[in-house]
Amino acid sequence: MLIGLGYAPVTANVSNNIGLVPGAVAGSVGYRRELRGQERRVRSLAGFSAAGAVAGAVALLILPASTFKVVVPVLIAAAIVLVALQPRLTARLEHRHRAGAEDRLTLRASIFATGIYGGYFGAAQGILLISLLSLALREDLQRANALKNVLAMLVNLVAGIVFAVAANVNWGVAGLIAAGSVLGGYLGARYGRRLPPDALRALIVVVGLAAIARLTII
Repeated sequence: MLIGLGYAPVTANVSNNIGLVPGAVAGSVGYRRELRGQERRVRSLAGFSAAGAVAGAVALLILPASTFKVVVPVLIAAAIVLVALQPRLTARLEHRHRAGAEDRLTLRASIFATGIYGGYFGAAQGILLISLLSLALREDLQRANALKNVLAMLVNLVAGIVFAVAANVNWGVAGLIAAGSVLGGYLGARYGRRLPPDALRALIVVVGLAAIARLTII
């Protein structure tokens, strides 16, 4: 939307990234019930998210501003496919889970890669995260969503610090996004957990398709 309104791509990206931090905090607090029992998992993944965020933020600052318009729609489309097919993929991968064991190496590499994406282009990183987490973990979609909120918050926060120091941030835009994201985080936590998994999955797909449409039109 910011690009469509005429903001430069890098300015739009960094302002959006910083503005989303308070909303991610609100969403994480709202989903604290679903986070219970996942403290160890958060600690094990946080460093990979943070490292990826730094790499992505630096990439955004040094690569041509037009690069993401080619790459991002493909990444969002891949995430949508993962979300839509998650029940079938999980069923096929079930035999790989042994008594709740997780493929930690693959999960950590995926979280690092998603952190790079989130630091580079924060929009829709939640779709990528929730698709990967729902496939990799023996958790229901709501608990995966709670973990996604925390990791996305960390990525946005770390990348936001880099941008605040080294990039041209439109603080008015960032403030408006922050206000909307806090409200969205509160409402999402209040009503999102009431959605059945299929409805939540369908909503994620619709949001992702809308993002692709907007990116390919502008």
